[in-house]
Amino acid sequence: MRVRFDGVEVEAHEGQTVAGVLLAKGIRSWRTTRGGDRPRGLFCGIGVCFDCLVNVNGVPDVRACQRVVAEGDDIRTQAGAELPS
Repeated sequence: MRVRFDGVEVEAHEGQTVAGVLLAKGIRSWRTTRGGDRPRGLFCGIGVCFDCLVNVNGVPDVRACQRVVAEGDDIRTQAGAELPS
C-alpha cells in the first residue's frame, strides 16, 4: 500500500504502524520538541512517552507507535505537541 510522509510517497505493508513504516525507511525522527526544537521519534514503542507524535490526515498528536497505517494516509511531521494540559 502507499502512504505519504511529508508529501513523499512511501511504501507500507498491511499491519505496520506509522513508526514501523518510518523506521523501515530509515527515518528516525519526525517531531521536534516545543522547547528547543530537539528532534524526537520512537522512544518507548508502547504509547506511553508520546515522543513519536505525528499528524495523520490532519489529526495532530497521533502516536506513531500505535497507529496502524491505512492506504492513502497523509502523515506529517509535527512540531511540539497539541495535547490538552
